[in-house]
Amino acid sequence: MAVRPLFIPNEDFVGVTEKSIDFQWFPGLSASQKKRSIESLHSVVQKLGYERILEISSKSEIDLGVNLSAFNLKIKTKKYGNEFTVETAFQGSKVFERGGPYKDLFGLDSLAAKKDIRLKESGNLVEFEFFGKKFPLVPRTYFYDWIYINALHQNVSLSDGVKSYQCFTDIEFNPKKSINCQAHAVALYLSLLKLGLLEDALESPKSFLKFTKEHYDNQRRNIGVQDSLV
Repeated sequence: MAVRPLFIPNEDFVGVTEKSIDFQWFPGLSASQKKRSIESLHSVVQKLGYERILEISSKSEIDLGVNLSAFNLKIKTKKYGNEFTVETAFQGSKVFERGGPYKDLFGLDSLAAKKDIRLKESGNLVEFEFFGKKFPLVPRTYFYDWIYINALHQNVSLSDGVKSYQCFTDIEFNPKKSINCQAHAVALYLSLLKLGLLEDALESPKSFLKFTKEHYDNQRRNIGVQDSLV
């Protein structure tokens, strides 16, 4: 058995509802095993009453889900016209105690950027810096959500595609090992969109934080509760 979160966009207020789903896990790195695990996860979700579920990862059986992977989804800077994947932008924006941001990572593919040895040898992460804009580490998913949602909004065919889905999963995301999740970011995007707040939120990083602050405050409280139960 395994546990993965299900992300559901809130429609009454900005935010994402997360449900922990217990399901049968099929170990192994092959595509067929990942597919079986996804099918197992989604079968449990369907029993909860959700029919339109999208797996967002490179292991998704649907092209939309694959294209929405942070390794594939691209963002283009408005001022300079640079284009790179969300994953590359995220890794290249990290600032550490002894180095960074390593802007040369913007010229690499997603996997190469993520595996750059400097990301592990430069001390603790202290902040993010993306083309002159600085982002704190708290709220924990603030920078990742901001850059992912901006990228999704730029890709009209992909942003249109997610509108027909009720909820989202990412079979590769384990909340015990990772913080940021592309499925969570998509759900947050839809929450902002359905409430008519997306354009205002994307005016600037400051505006984004203004509209998502309550969501992040709730997220932090929930993490505190989970930590106390361990």
